[in-house]
Amino acid sequence: MIGFIIAGLVIGALARLIKPGRQNLGIVATLLLGLAGSVIGGVVASLLGTGDIFELNFLGFIVAVIAAVALIGVAETLAGRRRAPTRRF
Repeated sequence: MIGFIIAGLVIGALARLIKPGRQNLGIVATLLLGLAGSVIGGVVASLLGTGDIFELNFLGFIVAVIAAVALIGVAETLAGRRRAPTRRF
């Protein structure tokens, strides 16, 4: 369980480094998006037959980072819509 959390933090941090621009995400959001990315990466690697969902392998790690980058983009878009100021004419 602790290894899963650490892997989520590493994957989330790598995704934030890869994604250009400034992200307004805290450590908890980074952890959660990294964990979600690692689950997606594990599922894809498992479907491709390279390992188990909870086994960390190269393909699963790469897919996890790519998934986490995409999830960070979605989170930024959703957060931006919530905070968009209204224009008054």
